[in-house]
Formats: sequence, C-alpha cells, structure tokens
Amino acid sequence: MDSIFLYSSLYLAFLMVLSLVRAVIGPTVLDRMIGVNAIGSKTVVLLIMIGFLYHRMDMFVDIALAYAMLNFLAVLAASRYFQKRKGLYDEALYR
Repeated sequence: MDSIFLYSSLYLAFLMVLSLVRAVIGPTVLDRMIGVNAIGSKTVVLLIMIGFLYHRMDMFVDIALAYAMLNFLAVLAASRYFQKRKGLYDEALYR
C-alpha cells in the first residue's frame, strides 16, 4: 500500500512541475496566479500523502490545513493587489 502512495506522490510532484512551468512562463498575471495556486493546492495533497507514507496523519493534516489557509489568503491578497493596480485585465476590453 505504501508503494501506491509513493508513486502517486511522485506523479503529483510531476504535475506540480507542469504548474510551475505555467507559473513561470504564463503570458498574463492571471495565468501566473493560477499556476501558483495550483502548486499550493497540490502541495496540500502531497503533504497528506506524505502523512500516509510516514504513518503520522495527525501531524501532517494539521500542517496541510495551515498551508491551505496560507495559500488561500496569499492568493486573495495577490488578486486584490493586482485588481487595485489594474494588472489582472485590460479595462478597455470590458467596457
């Protein structure tokens, strides 16, 4: 059973690399924010899988919940900042 979690974790890490590529070369700020948010969400799942591997679910679930809350607040703060700065979209397109 541990090998299933190990291979799933490796596959999830590969998907995180693909999200990192989107976050680095994304053509717009919104693409970069979505890439970073996807990395954060996959990190939460990866932390829970690591908890399964080490047989310490109680500790890793707490860490994953704290990380998920920080990820959510960081994305909200960044989106609010770019919305106020008018960097998320071109305002002329939506008039």
